[in-house]
Amino acid sequence: MHHVSSEQMEEAVIDWRAAAEVVGLDLGDCPVRGVLDKIGDKWSMLVVLTLSGGPLRFSELRRRIPDISQKMLTQTLRDLQRDGMVSRKVFPTVPPAVEYRLTELGSSILLPFGHLVIWAARNMPEIEAARSRFDAGAPI
Repeated sequence: MHHVSSEQMEEAVIDWRAAAEVVGLDLGDCPVRGVLDKIGDKWSMLVVLTLSGGPLRFSELRRRIPDISQKMLTQTLRDLQRDGMVSRKVFPTVPPAVEYRLTELGSSILLPFGHLVIWAARNMPEIEAARSRFDAGAPI
């Protein structure tokens, strides 16, 4: 995994905005948006972060993410497998045991997720204060 500088991140955002302007800001078919929609949803991020500690069986994932339904966990794991971020291994036991782990691609997203986690932790007091002001009807 290589280091991405702040300047490179800023350039990527500027390039994305420029490309969006070329298509008239119609981002419905944007391939980057399709990837970000998948990995940016609540469950995918939680599953990836949970698997960052090492491979887990389905039941252990359910225990560690208690508010996810079995159906949603199954779908999220399938989507992450389809995108090449998670691999699935079936063990020949009775009943079969299934283990999930991050692939190299899946592990590569931990760095940007880490930046997001740090940003959220640093800014949570300001976000909570803004929410309180908004909920009280104060101008933002």
